[in-house]
Amino acid sequence: MPASPSFPRLILASGSAYRKELLSRLRLPFDVIVPAIDETPLTGEAPEATALRLAREKARAVAKTTPDALIIGSDQVATLDGEQIGKPGNHQNALKQLQKMRGRRVVFHTALCLWDSRNNHASAAQLINIQTFVTFRDLADAELDAYLRIEQPYDCAGSAKNEGLGIAILERIDSSDPTALTGLPLIALSDMLRRAGVLFFTN
Repeated sequence: MPASPSFPRLILASGSAYRKELLSRLRLPFDVIVPAIDETPLTGEAPEATALRLAREKARAVAKTTPDALIIGSDQVATLDGEQIGKPGNHQNALKQLQKMRGRRVVFHTALCLWDSRNNHASAAQLINIQTFVTFRDLADAELDAYLRIEQPYDCAGSAKNEGLGIAILERIDSSDPTALTGLPLIALSDMLRRAGVLFFTN
């Protein structure tokens, strides 16, 4: 479905398959453009600030070359005792992450930005951070190792896919937006899109 005066072009500024799947649940037509930005945290930057900055930078980078569109940027930073937890990348790092987090509560900051390039100015961007508090089960090394070999969540911060088998190693999830943990807060995004004039239900 092409964009129309009542429905501007919608763009997901992310190469994440998880965010693409989540956004498709809203049944709105959208395109994907992967922004080229440096995602390295700044020295002394708080985790929440990192997530918010990167979500905004992703959306802004695409907005620079894509007029008359609504651009969605999102970023997630996981933290334990204020220390950022990145994507493990391999089995060994993932096992170390899970060992460190077992029996403890991890905070996931999922930042969301909706940039309206029809009014391409920073004031046109909506920005929010959703916190999700996740308590990991206190499991033995053998169980953690077996889980990782089955699901291989090496591209996930926190080394667990809550939308898959990883839910079995979690004890509790507390959040105002259940999709935030997977990477794209759909409740918050729906609110932003409505404020931008997007209609979800039409005859």
